[in-house]
Amino acid sequence: MIMILGDLHTDYSIINSQIEYYEKKSNERIDAVIQLGDFGIYREPLEEFFILQNHKFLRPVFFIDGNHEDFWNITTLSEKYKEYFKHLKRGDVHNIGDYRFLSFGGAAYMDPINTPPGSVITKEDVRKSILHNSKEVDIVISHDCPEGIGVPGTPGFEYCGSTGFKEGKLLLRHFKPEIWFFAHYHKLFSVYVGKALFLGLGLAKNGFAVLKDNFTLEIVQTSFNNSKPKKFFNLFNEIRR
Repeated sequence: MIMILGDLHTDYSIINSQIEYYEKKSNERIDAVIQLGDFGIYREPLEEFFILQNHKFLRPVFFIDGNHEDFWNITTLSEKYKEYFKHLKRGDVHNIGDYRFLSFGGAAYMDPINTPPGSVITKEDVRKSILHNSKEVDIVISHDCPEGIGVPGTPGFEYCGSTGFKEGKLLLRHFKPEIWFFAHYHKLFSVYVGKALFLGLGLAKNGFAVLKDNFTLEIVQTSFNNSKPKKFFNLFNEIRR
């Protein structure tokens, strides 16, 4: 079984909290975790959690990039911490468990003032993705969602335009996935577009999805709060560098 988690924003300990919660509650084992972006790839909080505090994840963890990562150093940092987690790059296909996932990080709906340029979805990201045969992919995992599926915007962020990214429709037509997971909007959302189920997840501390056999899903809502104000200061310090 695969746990699917939304935005972490450097609250890495949430991953183990959710694994322990689910395994105790269900008496079933999580085999791997996929995190849908805004993992929090920043030098200081990574060093604090994994090196200074000597933490490790209970299960293999895979993540895609969101729009809040250190994009100037994401490759270097992902390599440095590869024994703890793996970065799934945009436009690649990965076999995890019994499923084949297209990973597609980045975003289009966001605050352009406070978001690094490397987070923006590009035409090259899309071209790289559709080079894959449509039969190679069962599930799409992205941070943002395709434009026009009905995800409501965030109040006060009307200047960001409509939710989603336009090129998402092309990916949907090409791959026709069974499920498309995304995060970014910090809210639980689901809708069918044709035969594809779109499932948007909220913050990782508030719940997760569990992907079981035959595309069966379980949605679990929780309430963990491991945030520390210090981590948010670290995050903004990294952005300014």
